[in-house]
Amino acid sequence: MSDVIDYAKAGVDIHKGDAFVERIKNLVPTTHNDQVLQGIGGFAALYKVSDDRIIASSTDGVGTKLKLAQAMDKHHGVGIDLVAMCVNDLLCVGAKPLFFLDYMAFGKLDLKVSEELIAGMVDGCKQSGMALIGGETAEMPGMYQNGEYDVAGFSVGDVHPKDMFSEDNIEEGDVLLGIASSGFHSNGYSLLRKLVKEDETDLVTQLLVPTKIYVNLVNSLRKNVPHGVLAMAHITGGGIHNIPRISEKFDYVLNGWPKLTETAPIIKTVVERSKLSNEELFQTFNMGVGLVLLVKKAFVETIKDHLKAQDEKFWEIGYVKKGSGQINVPS
Repeated sequence: MSDVIDYAKAGVDIHKGDAFVERIKNLVPTTHNDQVLQGIGGFAALYKVSDDRIIASSTDGVGTKLKLAQAMDKHHGVGIDLVAMCVNDLLCVGAKPLFFLDYMAFGKLDLKVSEELIAGMVDGCKQSGMALIGGETAEMPGMYQNGEYDVAGFSVGDVHPKDMFSEDNIEEGDVLLGIASSGFHSNGYSLLRKLVKEDETDLVTQLLVPTKIYVNLVNSLRKNVPHGVLAMAHITGGGIHNIPRISEKFDYVLNGWPKLTETAPIIKTVVERSKLSNEELFQTFNMGVGLVLLVKKAFVETIKDHLKAQDEKFWEIGYVKKGSGQINVPS
């Protein structure tokens, strides 16, 4: 349909982004030494410090969700978003978050806004058990207009080799559990801003709900059911296509994705307005699931009981089978 606005028409070319990663895959590794265990392509980079300690790191931003925050003059939430986008990636390599750094760039430094942003980051770091230990603030007149800013974050964690996830432990029939998102988190906002007008205050407020931080949940699961979770996928840019990053030795059968009425209300509203195909929706948005756990078959009910006891909303969304990293789009 000619009136359908997709992510590309909104100005974001996912395929060009994928092509960029492919073009630098052979360039970046020329800087690596034997201590680099994982770089481009993983949820977080891994660097071996010693035989019993590996450092994990992740960096990210908040994207054009910042435009809504600036329009509404609400900045605390995107400070949380910044931390969440980084720290949730650390979890997916089995790392324990340690510390966080930020970068903020303004057209003209606004003390109120910058303090709100830092307060949000502090909130996010407290939720994550991380220390906010440093950062950089820049004024860049001419690069940004007055009232505009951009932010980036960098998080570091560590993991003992025995606590790392390994695809060698995955078997056919292991189960995929989807943990609810708080909304669209921090992806797809170039398209969302085309579908929701700035004067639709209630909807914009829902779009500004911060990205959920899953650190306490994951820590609790790994402590109480230590052999139950085999891997995790943070559902961010690219939607469900983050799931096969767990392993290319398996296919991912999604047969239990939640109904729109079970997810955050803003998701149903946007989906109905978008007129996009399921394939486009699931490639652009998290569609109500912010984190996917791959769970050993024998521990599925134990983990479900633990999630219920934590009052955590979740769904059994599918399972894995031997394959080559393929995933189906839910109907």
